[in-house]
Amino acid sequence: MDIASSPYLAALADRVLVFDGAMGTELMEMELTEDDFGGAKYLGCHEALVLTRPDVIRKVHDAYLAAGADVVETDSFTASRLKLDEYGLGEKTVEINFAAVKTVNGLCRSHHYICLGSFC
Repeated sequence: MDIASSPYLAALADRVLVFDGAMGTELMEMELTEDDFGGAKYLGCHEALVLTRPDVIRKVHDAYLAAGADVVETDSFTASRLKLDEYGLGEKTVEINFAAVKTVNGLCRSHHYICLGSFC
Protein backbone atom coordinates (compact mmCIF):
# COMPACT_ATOMS: atom_id res chain seq x y z
CA MET A 1 0.00 0.00 0.00
CA ASP A 2 1.41 3.36 -0.93
CA ILE A 3 1.12 6.37 1.33
CA ALA A 4 -1.15 8.28 -1.06
CA SER A 5 -3.87 5.63 -0.80
CA SER A 6 -3.98 5.70 3.00
CA PRO A 7 -4.98 8.85 4.89
CA TYR A 8 -3.46 7.33 8.03
CA LEU A 9 -0.07 6.66 6.44
CA ALA A 10 -0.08 10.04 4.70
CA ALA A 11 -0.79 11.84 7.98
CA LEU A 12 1.83 9.76 9.79
CA ALA A 13 4.44 10.64 7.16
CA ASP A 14 3.60 14.31 7.65
CA ARG A 15 3.47 14.63 11.45
CA VAL A 16 3.35 12.90 14.81
CA LEU A 17 -0.17 11.62 15.42
CA VAL A 18 -1.81 11.77 18.81
CA PHE A 19 -3.97 8.76 19.68
CA ASP A 20 -6.89 8.68 22.08
CA GLY A 21 -6.46 7.26 25.55
CA ALA A 22 -7.88 4.40 27.56
CA MET A 23 -11.58 3.95 26.77
CA GLY A 24 -12.13 1.53 29.65
CA THR A 25 -10.68 3.91 32.23
CA GLU A 26 -12.91 6.73 31.04
CA LEU A 27 -15.98 4.48 31.13
CA MET A 28 -15.21 3.28 34.66
CA GLU A 29 -15.00 6.87 35.87
CA MET A 30 -18.55 7.47 34.60
CA GLU A 31 -19.97 5.03 37.18
CA LEU A 32 -22.33 3.42 34.69
CA THR A 33 -25.12 1.20 36.00
CA GLU A 34 -26.30 -2.30 35.13
CA ASP A 35 -29.03 -0.71 33.03
CA ASP A 36 -26.43 1.15 30.96
CA PHE A 37 -24.83 -2.18 30.04
CA GLY A 38 -28.13 -3.90 29.29
CA GLY A 39 -28.44 -5.85 32.52
CA ALA A 40 -26.44 -7.21 35.44
CA LYS A 41 -24.85 -10.06 33.47
CA TYR A 42 -23.25 -7.54 31.06
CA LEU A 43 -21.91 -5.19 33.74
CA GLY A 44 -18.28 -4.46 32.92
CA CYS A 45 -18.50 -5.46 29.26
CA HIS A 46 -17.62 -2.09 27.78
CA GLU A 47 -18.17 -3.36 24.26
CA ALA A 48 -21.87 -3.94 25.06
CA LEU A 49 -22.20 -0.17 25.43
CA VAL A 50 -21.92 0.30 21.66
CA LEU A 51 -25.35 -1.35 21.49
CA THR A 52 -26.95 -0.02 24.67
CA ARG A 53 -25.35 3.42 25.13
CA PRO A 54 -23.54 4.54 21.96
CA ASP A 55 -24.01 8.11 23.20
CA VAL A 56 -21.65 7.36 26.09
CA ILE A 57 -19.03 5.96 23.72
CA ARG A 58 -19.35 9.02 21.46
CA LYS A 59 -18.94 11.26 24.51
CA VAL A 60 -15.59 9.64 25.30
CA HIS A 61 -14.46 9.90 21.67
CA ASP A 62 -15.54 13.55 21.58
CA ALA A 63 -13.55 14.30 24.73
CA TYR A 64 -10.37 12.79 23.28
CA LEU A 65 -10.80 14.68 20.01
CA ALA A 66 -11.45 17.92 21.90
CA ALA A 67 -8.23 17.29 23.84
CA GLY A 68 -6.29 17.13 20.57
CA ALA A 69 -6.30 13.49 19.48
CA ASP A 70 -5.86 12.89 15.74
CA VAL A 71 -6.78 9.21 15.95
CA VAL A 72 -9.56 7.43 17.84
CA GLU A 73 -9.92 3.70 18.18
CA THR A 74 -13.16 1.77 18.10
CA ASP A 75 -14.58 0.53 21.41
CA SER A 76 -13.87 -3.05 20.43
CA PHE A 77 -10.64 -3.94 22.23
CA THR A 78 -12.10 -7.14 23.69
CA ALA A 79 -14.89 -7.66 21.15
CA SER A 80 -13.69 -11.08 20.07
CA ARG A 81 -16.15 -13.97 20.23
CA LEU A 82 -14.01 -15.65 22.89
CA LYS A 83 -14.16 -12.65 25.22
CA LEU A 84 -17.80 -11.79 24.47
CA ASP A 85 -18.76 -15.40 25.26
CA GLU A 86 -17.77 -14.66 28.87
CA TYR A 87 -20.79 -12.35 29.01
CA GLY A 88 -23.06 -14.52 26.87
CA LEU A 89 -22.66 -12.11 23.97
CA GLY A 90 -20.59 -14.27 21.64
CA GLU A 91 -23.38 -14.55 19.09
CA LYS A 92 -23.37 -10.73 18.84
CA THR A 93 -19.68 -10.47 17.93
CA VAL A 94 -20.29 -9.16 14.41
CA GLU A 95 -23.09 -6.82 15.52
CA ILE A 96 -20.97 -5.35 18.32
CA ASN A 97 -17.94 -4.83 16.08
CA PHE A 98 -20.04 -3.17 13.37
CA ALA A 99 -21.69 -0.94 15.98
CA ALA A 100 -18.28 0.03 17.38
CA VAL A 101 -17.15 1.13 13.92
CA LYS A 102 -20.42 2.91 13.19
CA THR A 103 -20.26 4.80 16.50
CA VAL A 104 -16.90 6.38 15.70
CA ASN A 105 -16.75 6.34 11.90
CA GLY A 106 -19.30 9.08 11.32
CA LEU A 107 -17.56 11.32 13.82
CA CYS A 108 -14.19 10.78 12.15
CA ARG A 109 -15.48 11.31 8.62
CA SER A 110 -17.36 14.49 9.45
CA HIS A 111 -14.34 16.05 11.17
CA HIS A 112 -11.49 14.48 9.15
CA TYR A 113 -10.06 12.49 12.04
CA ILE A 114 -8.65 8.99 11.69
CA CYS A 115 -10.51 5.97 13.04
CA LEU A 116 -8.72 2.71 13.72
CA GLY A 117 -10.14 -0.63 14.78
CA SER A 118 -8.94 -1.94 18.11
CA PHE A 119 -8.91 -5.67 18.79
CA CYS A 120 -7.37 -7.88 21.41
